[in-house]
Amino acid sequence: MATKTSRVPLQLAHGVSCGCGAHNNGEGRKAVGVDAEIKDRNLKRLRRIEGQVRGLQKMVEEDRYCADILTQISSVHEALRAVGRELMRNHLKYCATSAIRGSDSDAEAMYDELVEMMYKHSR
Repeated sequence: MATKTSRVPLQLAHGVSCGCGAHNNGEGRKAVGVDAEIKDRNLKRLRRIEGQVRGLQKMVEEDRYCADILTQISSVHEALRAVGRELMRNHLKYCATSAIRGSDSDAEAMYDELVEMMYKHSR
């Protein structure tokens, strides 16, 4: 009978953890590497965005002026785009680079993924 063991992520240079499937317990896809400082910044941004969304709910509940609510919605969109840019940079720096430097089939799959991501996120 095989037993599941959780593995500690492999540490890469500059405090970056390897998150590839070979170094975790197999629960979904993981980033090949995540810069700890960028991760911390993104988490702080997401918490701030969460607060902004709660503020939007309150504005709607209080029947606030529509233009003011729309302005706040625009701010939330921009904040989410900033997180997306950081995630894209991390994906290109670690995940895509690793796949492209790997086998030809991994590189082709990554090219397809990147094209699909650009298509989806450019709308």
